[in-house]
Amino acid sequence: MGILDKHKIFETNATVLLVGSLLVVTVGGIVEIAPLFYLENTIEKVEGMRPYSPLELQGRDIYIREGCYVCHSQMIRPMRDEVERYGHYSLAAESMYDHPFQWGSKRTGPDLARVGGRYSDEWHVDHLTDPQSVVPESVMPKYGFLLHRELEAEHIGDLMATNRAVGVPYSDEMIESASADFMVQVNPFGDTDGLLERYPGAQVRNFDGEPGVSEMDALIAYMQMLGTLVDFSTFEPDTSR
Repeated sequence: MGILDKHKIFETNATVLLVGSLLVVTVGGIVEIAPLFYLENTIEKVEGMRPYSPLELQGRDIYIREGCYVCHSQMIRPMRDEVERYGHYSLAAESMYDHPFQWGSKRTGPDLARVGGRYSDEWHVDHLTDPQSVVPESVMPKYGFLLHRELEAEHIGDLMATNRAVGVPYSDEMIESASADFMVQVNPFGDTDGLLERYPGAQVRNFDGEPGVSEMDALIAYMQMLGTLVDFSTFEPDTSR
């Protein structure tokens, strides 16, 4: 009996095909899943990664609320064209504190995984207020209203506590200092020592150039942080596993 004749048994007998399919899926699942039970952590730890500061966390929520993820991914794949255009390929550790993560491949606009520091705050304000004024071919809607929406720090501690419940390592000190850290990150003349100790590399300045803390401040603080925490000039992937 040839190979084709043996294969005919599966093609002509639904029960045999079902049983065979279940066996293949079961074996494949065991091979892929079983090794994970022997790993302490499936995400390689990377120096520099930290939880979001209160202002960055609020900005990320605004980013999600406004649907920015629908047109912009935050996942650079290890392909030459993507790496040359956007920067170093994305690491799993860069999304370890994201709930939900912002991966994907749908890009009406560019990937934003490395957007931090590429443009000035003023550029971001102009772009969000009137996208076509800086990118004439853009189909992005206007978000100028974010400038006029003031943010209060009253509930930021609750937001951080909720994130801690799903695994983000916010300490009691971080949550207790949330309101103060939230307000001082937009005040370059404030006492930022505590903020920078808790969130190394946090950028401190008036992001939108206006008094107070607006949704624009929070969104720009979040975007200016993206891709800046890991020093890829010194990064060496763990090849021991």
